[in-house]
Amino acid sequence: MRYVVLFVMFTVASFGQTKELYALIDTKMDKIPKELSTSTTGIAQYINANFKSENDKARAAFYWTASNIRYDIENIESIDYKEISQDKIKNTVLTKKGVCIHYAEVFNDIAQKTGVKSCLVYGYTKQNGKVSVLAHAWCAAKIDGTWWLFDPTWGAGYVDKKKFFKKINNLHYKATPNQYIATHMPFDYMWQFLNYPITNQEFIDGNTKGDKSKPNFDFETQIEEYERLSDLDKARTSLIRMEKNGVKNNLIREMILSKRSEVDAVQNNEAMDKFQAISDDYNQAVVLFNDFIYYRNNRFKPILPDVEIKAMIETPKAKILDCQNRIYKIGAYNDNNIANVKSLKNALIDILKQIEVQEKFVNDYLSKSKSARKSMFAKMTWFGVPVK
Repeated sequence: MRYVVLFVMFTVASFGQTKELYALIDTKMDKIPKELSTSTTGIAQYINANFKSENDKARAAFYWTASNIRYDIENIESIDYKEISQDKIKNTVLTKKGVCIHYAEVFNDIAQKTGVKSCLVYGYTKQNGKVSVLAHAWCAAKIDGTWWLFDPTWGAGYVDKKKFFKKINNLHYKATPNQYIATHMPFDYMWQFLNYPITNQEFIDGNTKGDKSKPNFDFETQIEEYERLSDLDKARTSLIRMEKNGVKNNLIREMILSKRSEVDAVQNNEAMDKFQAISDDYNQAVVLFNDFIYYRNNRFKPILPDVEIKAMIETPKAKILDCQNRIYKIGAYNDNNIANVKSLKNALIDILKQIEVQEKFVNDYLSKSKSARKSMFAKMTWFGVPVK
């Protein structure tokens, strides 16, 4: 019994010390100059000037976000989901209004700009045993080598009868993954930060302890490997984990459809980046080929060494062959790009035929004596290829 009393006293003392530590940081953040509060860059600059540890910087970022942004109940149905992150962040900091994704984006951006490793987490939640019908966004940050969870939206206050009441709630600051899985369920189980992640069905049923009979999931290694992937492979692996964890409600279903669209979009973007690079190389080859044509129409004057003449036709040919090889490996792309890709494929075939005709001429020319070479220019024809 005495041990229990001592434990309670220690807990109370620790909570008091933590609250006092928060107060020092929070008070300092309340004094941030107005001109620095208009951008995450300015806020991060102030934090870096006043705090040194990752822990203090994360608290400062959380407190500024939770205490300065009001939940935008009026516009919750008119969110522009296509708005890019930087626009979300900029508009939220300026208007001081937003919903969960805006709170999360702002906290994440401030944290990263102060040197704290942070990321967005997308998922859904449960309160009072009831799963929400709305998706949610919160954050994770790695502080002194350990992952912690932050929900600046829930930490900013609460909604009652369609009114927002501002009240800092520190239960949503620096929560442990084991604690937060009771109310916050990521769509991608990697972001549970648990060695025994739970399924969507287990979350819905309230069974959040984790089944230790399952294989250990090394999320630290998985995250490190994930961060080294391309954008396309990140989207693909995330989609696989989402589907594996069970499609148990419309929120999960909608997120999976969104992730599939993301995979398609990233595939298309990567394919079009490759297509543009091939198109650029094609145009360079055309320019080189036209240089050769100009030289031929000028009767190979001024006289160049045979090896240089041969290189003038072999170089554009090599570029075109390389383009042909690469264009069939660009990957999947959207239907509206089919015509452009087909057009370039045909252009590559056409110019290669013209180059091979000129290559034959060069080989014939180089195989003859100097006197015989002159007779090859008796009949002149203008050759040339337009640059597209």
